[in-house]
Amino acid sequence: MDSDSSSTVTPNIKRSRHFLDDLLASADIRINGDRPWDMRVHRNAALDEIVTRHSLGLGETYMRGEWSVPALDQFFQRILRANLQTKIRPFRNLWRIARSYFVNLQSRRRAFQVGERHYDLGNGFYQSMLDSRMTYSCGYWRQADNLEQAQAHKLDLICRKLGLAPGMRLLDIGCGWGSLVSFAAEHYGVECVGVTVSREQCRYIEDKYDHLPITVHLKDYRSLNQPFDRIASVGMFEHVGRKNHRAFMQVAQRCLKKDGQLLLHTIGKNQRHSTTDAWVDKYIFPNGDLPSTGQICDSAENLLIVEDLHNFGSDYDKTLMAWHRNFEKSWDEFADQYGQEFYRMWRYYLLSCAGAFRARHIQLWQWMFSDKLEGGITRVV
Repeated sequence: MDSDSSSTVTPNIKRSRHFLDDLLASADIRINGDRPWDMRVHRNAALDEIVTRHSLGLGETYMRGEWSVPALDQFFQRILRANLQTKIRPFRNLWRIARSYFVNLQSRRRAFQVGERHYDLGNGFYQSMLDSRMTYSCGYWRQADNLEQAQAHKLDLICRKLGLAPGMRLLDIGCGWGSLVSFAAEHYGVECVGVTVSREQCRYIEDKYDHLPITVHLKDYRSLNQPFDRIASVGMFEHVGRKNHRAFMQVAQRCLKKDGQLLLHTIGKNQRHSTTDAWVDKYIFPNGDLPSTGQICDSAENLLIVEDLHNFGSDYDKTLMAWHRNFEKSWDEFADQYGQEFYRMWRYYLLSCAGAFRARHIQLWQWMFSDKLEGGITRVV
């Protein structure tokens, strides 16, 4: 694990006791302590901003170098295990929750924003962080020793769950850089179609996999209307939004052939009535909205049958830590291009998410759905 030593502000300055001293102490975190998960304050005003602006204040003061923690993943694990995020609830959160219910933040008009702001950062940057197939979703570490194995095992698990066989046609909704479609075409002999809202991803697949039976489209999933034997969606449902969950399942149903199956691989939250972290929404995944189990079940009601639910959220902790190691190792190649604030933002993103999965604050699910498949499916783990 890399130490947070990037602050340019004088550390551990004198200060008076603060409300956050007692709050963090309940999670066994000390301000200006010497343990890896303790917060080092470099600007006293940061503490007031954190209380006032909650998640945004915490993230933005970190990005500015006003506080640091050697082991951010452990810091966030302790905060979330102690449910400290519920102890300070600014009124603006009530507006954000209401907005998510009344405004379609993931409409067709807004669908491409996350592609432009996150996935189009640069293929070279993501290549340095991810595995060789550029799989930007949770790996499956059950029998894996490294990131490359974990991602290959995850892709194979998906193909086996779907029962892929030569001659089938597979649709990948939110296909990323083509990891699943390329794996399925190479190892299972299927014809693949992928859709993405990222121009960089689309261009990458067209250039790298032009020798395989893969077609990729730069389009919103709601315009799909072709028949497929199988459908997969891996790490995309988090961008669909609660107001569009039903539309997603309707698309899947109309595109599945008789006896077709859908595998939905998504991050999920533990409670229905919550909204996206404000810092993540502003800086990492605009318009994101993690689903709950209840919301997913509601969206599929009378459309598709839930055949299986598999949770391996703890594997995302390992995946994110592996991405972070790769990010730190290759950062010098990108430092001049992206700058120090981006470095701290990306480090905060990767390690805070690792801590969240380790604390079981969020989950990783693979759902299997069928269009009334006679006899059901054979469970694969």
